[in-house]
Amino acid sequence: MAALTVDQVRERVESDWSRIVDLLNRKIALASVSAKGITAEHMKRSAEFVAEELKLVGIDAKVVQAANDDGTPGAWEVIGSRIVDPGAPTVLLYAHHDVQPVPDPAEWNTDPFVGTEIDGRLYGRGSADDGGGIAIHSGALKALGDDLPVNIKVFIEGEEEMGSPSFIPFITAHKDEFDSDVIIVADSGNWSAEIPSLTTSLRGNTCVDVTVRGLKHPVHSGQYGGPILDSNTLAAMLISSLYDDNGDIAVPGIASEEPIGGLQQDVDEAGVRADAGVVDGYALAGSGSLASRLWTKPSLTVIGFDAHPVDGSFNVISPETRFRLSLRTAPNQRPEEAQDALAAFLLANPPFGAEVEVAKLENGMGWAMDPNAEATKDALEAMEEAFGVAPINQGQGGSIPFIPELQRLFPAAQVLVTGPEDPKANAHSPNESISLYGLKHNVITEALLLSKLGK
Repeated sequence: MAALTVDQVRERVESDWSRIVDLLNRKIALASVSAKGITAEHMKRSAEFVAEELKLVGIDAKVVQAANDDGTPGAWEVIGSRIVDPGAPTVLLYAHHDVQPVPDPAEWNTDPFVGTEIDGRLYGRGSADDGGGIAIHSGALKALGDDLPVNIKVFIEGEEEMGSPSFIPFITAHKDEFDSDVIIVADSGNWSAEIPSLTTSLRGNTCVDVTVRGLKHPVHSGQYGGPILDSNTLAAMLISSLYDDNGDIAVPGIASEEPIGGLQQDVDEAGVRADAGVVDGYALAGSGSLASRLWTKPSLTVIGFDAHPVDGSFNVISPETRFRLSLRTAPNQRPEEAQDALAAFLLANPPFGAEVEVAKLENGMGWAMDPNAEATKDALEAMEEAFGVAPINQGQGGSIPFIPELQRLFPAAQVLVTGPEDPKANAHSPNESISLYGLKHNVITEALLLSKLGK
């Protein structure tokens, strides 16, 4: 079977473009918020919608409810396949159909669950993360049609935004549905809407809850303030001790790495500041390339802090404070190792001898791409042909823990991490959007890639 040319693929995607955008608009309208209930009916309807859309592009798809480790019902998953030749390579296509919640619709400029096109971007919750991934797979399969040269397996997950609690039990129970030569995970993004990227690495993640205690009970700040510090201040001092003067993490045993495969181009600081809304006077923390600080070096974030609200506060020294630390780990470090190092440091450095307790929470492993894999080379070629510019590979500071789990379960598979996002996507934030230019060229890229993998 002769591979399709770039012009042939582009023409097919253009003719199918209104269907692809309509699919994405209808997916946004489903409001597939897994935080409202992984097993709920709205998530089942979301999975059924995706399965029906996949059937339209030749996939024998079905909805299956996963089960958790304890046997309780899990997420509504979509699995499917299309076998064109038992001797051909097999490619697993991944995306997820659940989306992040919208805590305050007033923070949005548009209705978050009505797709709205503005200046070449489609706004709506899940437009990029990860409705765009579903649209890419659907568009690529439709473009290839009867010219598809590889076997396809599909897995569209229903609980990615909730940490994938039933993911491993589901894979274990359906291992044949996942066994493949190449795995394409369409849940990441590009350098920009106009410049494609392969994701070279993902950081891991680990969390701890920390309790700092200086008193057995509250006391009056006028009577005891001075020699006795409140627990909020003690907690702040403990958090501060985790960093050096540059803002780098200074905890022995927490690893730091440089960009996987080398750094092609550093991240533009002005762009980061603008996209993140950094205030003018703030100097970015840390040392080394901005890319390494965002992608492969560890980062700590206080994601929860129990303190009395300002409104209704009074002159009392708080005896005890609890906070939660989220640690993004270097791609190749075991998160348990980093978590142990963080806990040991916190326990060994209590401010003024305060009591410190550490509760260890969940862990997720990072991932690093194999830059020499054949599938990697095919993907880079397909990107340059589709976008007309050379790709700039990039790491991602976030975590997708199931990717290393897939790699562990299927060690022979080559894993590619692609996706529909770009720096303006605002995934997980108000005004999430997807570049329609970027989406179209991502569809063309994946169709070309599948054609190349058939070699």
